[in-house]
Formats: sequence, C-alpha cells, structure tokens
Amino acid sequence: MRALLLLIHLLFCISISAQKPFEAYKQRISGTEVEIQMVPIKGGTFTMGSPKEEHGRATDEGPAHKVEIAPFWMAQYEITWDLYNLFVERTIDGQRKTENLGDEVFLTVDTVSGATIPYVDMHHGMGLAGFPAVNMTQYAASKFCEWLSAMTGNFYRLPTEAEWEYACRANTLTAFSFGDDASHLNEYAWSKQNSDSTSHKVGLKKPNAWGLYDMHGNVAEWTLDKYSKDTYSKRRKKTNQNPFIKPDKTYPRTLRGGSWIDPAEQLRSASRKPSTKKWKMRDPQIPKSKWWHTDAPFIGFRIVRPYNTPNAEEQKTYWKEKHTN
Repeated sequence: MRALLLLIHLLFCISISAQKPFEAYKQRISGTEVEIQMVPIKGGTFTMGSPKEEHGRATDEGPAHKVEIAPFWMAQYEITWDLYNLFVERTIDGQRKTENLGDEVFLTVDTVSGATIPYVDMHHGMGLAGFPAVNMTQYAASKFCEWLSAMTGNFYRLPTEAEWEYACRANTLTAFSFGDDASHLNEYAWSKQNSDSTSHKVGLKKPNAWGLYDMHGNVAEWTLDKYSKDTYSKRRKKTNQNPFIKPDKTYPRTLRGGSWIDPAEQLRSASRKPSTKKWKMRDPQIPKSKWWHTDAPFIGFRIVRPYNTPNAEEQKTYWKEKHTN
C-alpha cells in the first residue's frame, strides 16, 4: 500500500512538473520593490574541469570528466545588498502574501534562523545599492536561500559546483566563457587588473552566452560542495549525473569564479577556491560568528532554483549545514 501511495505521489509530481513553464522570470518578494531575475539553464552534458595544457591550470581541476546536469534557473546577477539586507534585518517577514506563494516550499518564515546584525560595516565601504553582498559565510548564504524559499514558496538554494561551472561555461570548452584570450577579460569581468581594489555594481560587464553576468570576477561565489583537491580523480570515467560532494565539516567549502582581487588565471571557468578559517581572523567574538567573515570582502553568491523540485525532506539537506571544527 505504501509503495502504491509513493508511486501515485511520484506520478502526480511528474504531471505537475510537466506543466511548469521553463522560461525567464522575475522573482518578486512581498513588501518590497526588489526583484531577482532568473535565467533558465537547460540541462545537458559537459566536460567539467580543464585540460592539462590550459594556461593557469591548477591540479585540482583535473582530470576533466563528463557531467550531466538537470535543468535549473540561475540568478542573472550576484545577490546584492539591496536583497541580502532584507534577510539580515527581517523587517518584511510579516508582509508575505500567501495568495502569491509558489507551491514548491511550505515553510513559515519565522521558523527560519536569522543572521546576526554585523558589528562592523561588512561592505567595507565598497558600496551597497546594486553592489554584491559580501563577507557572509556559506551557512549564511544557505539560510538566505531558505528564507527566500519561505517568503516566495519557490525552492531556492546555492548551486552545486558542477551546476555553477556548467552555467559559467555556457556550452564552451575554453578557459573563459568568451574564449581562451585573457586580453578580452576586461570586457566581461572585474579582476585584479581593472577593479581598483574594490567590487563593483553587478551587471556592468558583458554577460556570457546564456545571459549571466559576473560569472568571472567581481566576487567569488559560494557553491554547495565540500572542497577537496582530488574530487575529480574519484569520479568514475563514465558520465556523472548531478554530482554534489556534501560537506561533513565547516572547512573547506568550494567557491567559484574568482573576484576583484584575483589575477586572470583564477577567473577561469574551471578555477576552484577553498574556504579557510583565516577569513575570520579579525573576528573578536568567542565563538566566532557562523554568519559572517570579517576578512572576505571578495566573497558573495548567487542562487539557483532546480526545475525538478526536491521533496520537503530533501530540501532541508541543502539548507542545513554541518558545522564542526
């Protein structure tokens, strides 16, 4: 009987999913004028990692291997302070309009943990309106996704490392989404060479072929995955479907895309960056904050919404982060 009920539920979900449109949309948040522009990323297979001959390649980018990715939406821009501060301040929680909610997530907003108010200006004077939010931990970025899901009824999370690279490459095999010639990087990215030692408003450079801005540079972006330098060597030679290395401790986690402080080779599509405790070095709190890094104004994030919505229990696994020293 239980098996029959599960089958009926599965068929129902498939039926509903088949009716869901897959197109660009703007996610509105009750009580605000803020919108998140979401871009549809069709599923497909790609080569993850870099070839041995790629200039600037690091050993943790290989061996290159085939990966199959399911369809999802990705935020067109990095999450800005305009939106992130709504999560930090939590003043709009009571303005959620239930009649406009999606049907993917069923959470009450007040059950979602809120970030602590930072004791210093975490934007480090770089700018607020239109600028990417920075200095948050991966835990905080995941909790933002949970809060946003509760506010909208749509399921949001951080991208997996594989999803991020797939979206960044936009069907290319080159070092950057625009080719191999780093001399063109200035047209697409803020890096050490042109940033004037600061982040910049999102969307000022050219997007990649799939309409995503700042995938190279500006701020490095959190992914869901645990970082391991030999991750790729452990994968089977056949195509890997939606790989995700679930973290089992706080450090290290994986960031992608490089940032305004990084040279060109660290902005390549395949470049990987591990998180470190050093980013909390100036945090005087005991214990140190699980919400903020004091020394990482080069770290931000963007969000995704998978086309195939996981069930309620699976959703929690993407928001609940394991923290150990």
